[in-house]
Parts: sequence; C-alpha cells; structure tokens
Amino acid sequence: MRTLRIRTFTLLCFFFIQLVPWIFFVTAHFMETKTLSFTKSQPQDELLQRHLTEIIHLIETNSDKWRDPNWQNELHSQLRQAKMEAAIVSASDQEIYRSNPELDGAMSTIERFSVIADGHLLGKVVISLPKSNTVQIIAVVAGVLLAFFIIAVAMRRFLLKPLERMSFAARQIAAGDWDVKLPRSRITEISEVRDGFEVMVKGLQQSFRKQAELEEERRFVIGAVAHDLRTPLFALRGYLDGLEQGIAQSPEKITKYLAVCKEKSTQLDRLVEDLFTFTKMEYLEMKLHSKTIDFKRILQKSIDSLSPLARQKHISILNYAADDCFISGDMHLLERSINNLLDNAVRHTPSYGEIVVQCYIDHDCVKFTIRDTGPGFSSEELQRVFEPLYRGEQSRNRSTGGSGLGLTISRRVIRRHGGELAAGNHSEGGALLSGWIPANNQD
Repeated sequence: MRTLRIRTFTLLCFFFIQLVPWIFFVTAHFMETKTLSFTKSQPQDELLQRHLTEIIHLIETNSDKWRDPNWQNELHSQLRQAKMEAAIVSASDQEIYRSNPELDGAMSTIERFSVIADGHLLGKVVISLPKSNTVQIIAVVAGVLLAFFIIAVAMRRFLLKPLERMSFAARQIAAGDWDVKLPRSRITEISEVRDGFEVMVKGLQQSFRKQAELEEERRFVIGAVAHDLRTPLFALRGYLDGLEQGIAQSPEKITKYLAVCKEKSTQLDRLVEDLFTFTKMEYLEMKLHSKTIDFKRILQKSIDSLSPLARQKHISILNYAADDCFISGDMHLLERSINNLLDNAVRHTPSYGEIVVQCYIDHDCVKFTIRDTGPGFSSEELQRVFEPLYRGEQSRNRSTGGSGLGLTISRRVIRRHGGELAAGNHSEGGALLSGWIPANNQD
C-alpha cells in the first residue's frame, strides 16, 4: 500500500480546492455562452451594438408615446430580443417605464442618455444588461463547498479515523485487552506512529507476561519456602519440647536431642542464607567485586570444606585441576557456587562412591566438570534442575535434598561472570555438571 506524507496530502488538498471551483466556473460559462472563450467575439459585439442602436432610436423618436401601453409592449419585445433592460424617467425624475423592476441592482449599465426637444429636457433613459457572471459565481461557490466537503471526507478517512482507532486501541489496552487490531493508514506519519504503537504494545505484552511469570514464581517461592521452613522448625520445636518436659533423661538421649536440634538449626541457617543469596542475585543485581583469582584454589577450598561430609559417607574426591586457571571474578560468590555444586554431588553420591573434579584451560576459557557416581539426573530433572526450589522429590523430603536453590544460585553466579553452567549425565553413569568462565590471561 502506497503512502503519502502529510505535506504531500496537504498540497494535494490545496490543489484540489483550487481545481474544483475552476472546473465548475468553466462548466457554467460553457453552458451559458456555449463557448470556452472568456472574451466576447466581434460578431457578438456588433449584434449587441445594433440592438442598442435600434432601441435608442425607438426611444428617442417616440418620446410622445412613452406612456402608451402599446408602444411600451413594442419596446419590451425589442428589449427581450436583445436581452436588455431599460428604464425611462421624466424630467421631474418620475418613473415612466421600467422593463423589469425585479432586476434592479442586478444590472450593469451600458448606456445612459437624456432626450431633449426644442431645448427642453423630456426625460432620462438608462439601458442595462443583466450581470452575466452571476451563474459563474454560484458555480464557483458550489465548487468550493464541494471541494471542502470532499477534503473533509478524505481527512476523516485518512487522518481522523486511524487516530480515533488508535485512541480506542489505547483505551482497550489500558483496560487489559491485548487483542487489539491497530488500523493502517496511507499517511506515512500516521503509519509510522502505528508501527511505533505496535512495538510499544508488543513490549507491554512481553512485560505483562514477564510480570505474570515473576508473580507466579514469587507465589511458588513463598509457598515452597513456607513449607521448607515449617519442616525443620516443627522438628526443632518437638525436640526442644522434649528436652523441656524431661523426656530425654539419659545423657545419651539428651546428646541425641541436642544433635538433632543443632542439625535442624544448621539446616535453617543454610536455607536462609540460600534465600538471601538468591534474592540478591535475582532482584538486587549485587555488584561483583572482581579481582584476578586462581580457579584451582577455589576448587581446592571447596573440596576441603566438604571433605568432612564426604568422609562420613566414605566418598573420595579426586581433584584434577590444571595450573594457571586464572579468571576475573568475585571470590566469595564463586566459592559459594562451587560449594553448592560439590554439596549437591556429595549428597547424591552413595556411600563409598567417588567424585571427580577437573579444571583446564581451553582457548580463552577456563572449563570445569564435576562428576559423581550417583544415580544421575532423570529426563525431567535435566529440564528443571536449575529452576528455583526444584529438587526432584515430589514429597520435598530432605533425606538427600538441600534448599532447592543451590544449583540455581550456582548457575546465576557463573552467568554473572560471563560463563555458563550445564547439567547432564556421564556416559559411564552418574551426574555431570560442566561449566566455563572466561579466562584472565596472565601476560
């Protein structure tokens, strides 16, 4: 569809306003004169002059018959034939004869003379022609009105209607109705406004969908956190009530109760810390305190921190980290990320199992893998393992599960450092977590 700019549309309207009245004027002139010439031809002038001479002669030679009705009828016939009008007044300015009183004021005088006999003024005569441009003027006015009417219709169709529809669409969107059809226009500027409006609507739709997704995620997080907090709190309160009521009387039983309370409080502390870190990563966009870090050192510190838990399950952790794996990042966040990955591996690896950690330089990246000898990920878990608070167990028990935020936090930390983290299964069995971070070359 071809479009016009408002400036071009305005010029066309201006040209149309001038053209239509001119067409009407020419048409009216042709219908009246049967010619397109706007100057009187010589034959017409001679005919008019002959008629005028005859009428003047008739009036001057018959001054004594001015009041005779028969003579007035003869004069009237000649005036009609010549398409002229005449008026005769006496010397005392009394009207003697007027051919057509109704056309007074709509005539153009072509001859004015006085009739004198024997030195005495007999009367005054005025001969006139009807104004010949009346029809043309009416035609021009009609043409102007028609031109304005057509332009008004065109402006309403091409300018006002699309704007009204866009205004209506805006009100629909404000009311929450996203299924709106934006009108098209042949005016370039309005078409550009429509395109911009359409981009805005799509942006609002995406923002609304994202907001709905965030709201759904927020409700899910609140519900899941409430459940996860209630379980250890319920157990902690039960054991504390047992201690308070003296149920645990022997030192061994008291020690067991205290150990369970300590375990539950540690569980609560870990959950709160994970939630705090998750919130900062998700909503506060916490600032990275970047500096040059040896990634091998981060892996070793994380292995050392989880070695006591691994020894309890008789799990061996093998570290095959290459030297010179330098990156630029936040030491605390990266340690937290690797701790979460190793903690996940330790929790899902059965007793007397094995965890293999590797790290090496590949072009401009530091790549790392963490493989365990556990059951690995199911097909559903591979799709949702990085979702917040997803742990795979439908009952959400904590026999193997953590807070459900560890892998989510780890992936977001790695991505904040410009890298990526992926989950999969090793060909020989067990889960395989692999990732990379841009290397910081030490020249």
